[in-house]
Amino acid sequence: MTDLFSPGSLGRLSLPNRIVRSATAERMADDEGRPRPALAQLYQALASGGVGLIISGHLYVDPGGKCHPEMTGIYDDKLIGDLSTVVDAVHAAGGRVAAQINHGGAQCSSETVPEPVAPSDITADYLQQPARGMTEAEILQVIRAYAHAARRARQAGFDAVQLHGAHGYLINQFLSPFTNRRSDSWGGDLTGRMRFLREICSAVQDATGPDYPVFIKLGMVDAVRTAVATGVEDGLTLEESQSVVAELESMGLCGVEVSGGIGNTSSRMRIRNPEDEAYFRDLARAAREVTRLPIMLVGGLRSRQVMEDVLESGDADFVSLCRPLISEPDLPRRMEAGQERSACISANRCWPQAPNEGIACRCTVQRSG
Repeated sequence: MTDLFSPGSLGRLSLPNRIVRSATAERMADDEGRPRPALAQLYQALASGGVGLIISGHLYVDPGGKCHPEMTGIYDDKLIGDLSTVVDAVHAAGGRVAAQINHGGAQCSSETVPEPVAPSDITADYLQQPARGMTEAEILQVIRAYAHAARRARQAGFDAVQLHGAHGYLINQFLSPFTNRRSDSWGGDLTGRMRFLREICSAVQDATGPDYPVFIKLGMVDAVRTAVATGVEDGLTLEESQSVVAELESMGLCGVEVSGGIGNTSSRMRIRNPEDEAYFRDLARAAREVTRLPIMLVGGLRSRQVMEDVLESGDADFVSLCRPLISEPDLPRRMEAGQERSACISANRCWPQAPNEGIACRCTVQRSG
């Protein structure tokens, strides 16, 4: 039986328990992407609080892929020292941390990228501005940027790298027929649309070595129903994403975190009861049908009962939490001591309203615990 506090592993990375801090855009960096001291403090609190693996907020691999202001960067060697300071804070507290690396593509803010790129020319309601299709030279340059970012992550001391292939960012855009309408070898059928991801995986492994743990956050469907919005209806389907998942091990990846949706359709508010939790569990089950890789499940997990059930059923090997660990960075320690449920009320008030604030729980009403 897999217990919430039993050890696990991702490739060669051993983890003390099954609780993962899912990547969260912290907005704790300066204009050049250097992390501010608050980021190291946040991660150290998570490590001290018992999180088995911290996945960083997405780090931009190229200035043309910077999704929003105050995003942390990993696009230049000059950032390695600052990132090492963050990693050292985690390791000093006995924790483990993975770097999530990303390129926003069409979903880059107009505040950070004046002319965003995408697999194809794209205009959509969920985008701040139109994006133009990439040339092949630009595609190859971005693949190199991912490889260099992964190398920097290893040099900075990160224990692993996670590729962000979900929520409508560039890897997801290449996989989705909604955003990838190319007719060359980078588009067309699923084999062509998977080429970008496959080439990134190969380049990353060349840059980091074959034994360094690399895994992926994968959006398995673009269209999901939430209380906020509905994703695109003619995007990536579950059937196609199962074919993607089936190929991940052959790409050299050592795990997959399952998610879905584009932008703000990837999360739900007002998670009040156990039946509201684990809303991507069906996607994890579909992934389990086609892969032997460790699976992480994210999406509304709040109670130990549901987390244990997910693990015991075999639907996933790890549970990934986001908002509960913003309100209670020591939630793993609390649960191990007997707390049954996160105090998070899922009001989605975590995000900063002004510069230099960073993520934090801003709810005025929470359960004690």
